[in-house]
Amino acid sequence: MFDPKTKKYPYPLDTATHYLVVKKNDGTVFDRDYPYVDRSAWMRFKQALIRVLLYILVFPVMTVRTGLKVKGRKNLKKHREELKGGVISVSNHIHMWDYIGVMRAAIPRRTNILAWDKNVRGENGKLIRLVGGIPVPENDIHATSAMMKALGEQLDGGWVHVYSEGSMWEFYQPIRPFKSGAAYLSCKFDKPILPLAFSYRQPGFIRKKIFRQIALLTLTVGEPIYPDKTLPRDKRVEDLIIRSHEAVCRLAGIEPSENLYPPVYDNNTRVDYY
Repeated sequence: MFDPKTKKYPYPLDTATHYLVVKKNDGTVFDRDYPYVDRSAWMRFKQALIRVLLYILVFPVMTVRTGLKVKGRKNLKKHREELKGGVISVSNHIHMWDYIGVMRAAIPRRTNILAWDKNVRGENGKLIRLVGGIPVPENDIHATSAMMKALGEQLDGGWVHVYSEGSMWEFYQPIRPFKSGAAYLSCKFDKPILPLAFSYRQPGFIRKKIFRQIALLTLTVGEPIYPDKTLPRDKRVEDLIIRSHEAVCRLAGIEPSENLYPPVYDNNTRVDYY
């Protein structure tokens, strides 16, 4: 198991905090009337064009640029009947392009992703929407209710990805604590969680010395995890967070007991281990 141990990125003190600065704010208001899942003909047409572009250009470029390998797709075939009713996938968030890897792993299914509201208002907002981004509104109970309604409809046969760590830390190897969102959605809508994990491979001489590449990426697909309905709701969510976090650790080549962080986020702070 290769750990990049890079010092290139300013990982914040709080494990769920973003360090990339979103420079643009287009003023979009995420309220109760916002189309969190836009099913208009115009949006579907644009998403179809993006889908073609993904297949002929973006997926190949992603593979060449990051060395991406996808493992465990046999689990999608093995559990096809269970997953076609709707699924919530979770993974660590370690690269600007890692959602492209998730989309590639999901082929031929289309995916959605829960997105930070500031990112959807930002410079990449339109692209995020075109690849299935669903903004998560803040501080508005009516907007949250509208988003949850749209999300529930989308999970009726759909695939929604959640970055449970809460933010992107590029090329970070330990699996950070998970927030409760994915587990809550799994329990609320009675959908399985599909664990995925990005891990790293050491780059060769040319990639390392000439292209200054920190690491190559591997995405491993696990098997679905289900809520334990014998537990009360609050314990059910916590249990699911723990089990999904442990699954992601193992898929990343880390024994859960040896991971630097606990599974459940509780305002945890960064551990400096190198």
